[in-house]
Amino acid sequence: MIINSLQQHINEPTRQNNILVLVMTTPNFSINILEVTDKIDDHQMIDFTLEIHDPNTWTQQKQVLYYKRASFEILKEELDSINYEVLMSNKNAEECFMIRKEKITTATDYQIPTK
Repeated sequence: MIINSLQQHINEPTRQNNILVLVMTTPNFSINILEVTDKIDDHQMIDFTLEIHDPNTWTQQKQVLYYKRASFEILKEELDSINYEVLMSNKNAEECFMIRKEKITTATDYQIPTK
């Protein structure tokens, strides 16, 4: 399960029927082996191997939008032409948000160049 860019690696109970242990990592760390093993008192023991990547070897490309060359008039026309009433009818708030986000992202990708 990934929440806010953190991944929880424990997916089975560690004390009776409850998950009481959190082993969470960001994408630049990885858990190679994870086992819920023998009991210590009334808790299960967690055994895992954490692989840490050298931050000096990370290559991360950041996309920078070049707003000076953007076509804001065309972007506005494109977004104004979308019939949101039809797209969002019978949808819940989260589905409506995702539809609008996808439409804005797609239009932005076409009308705002990157450096």
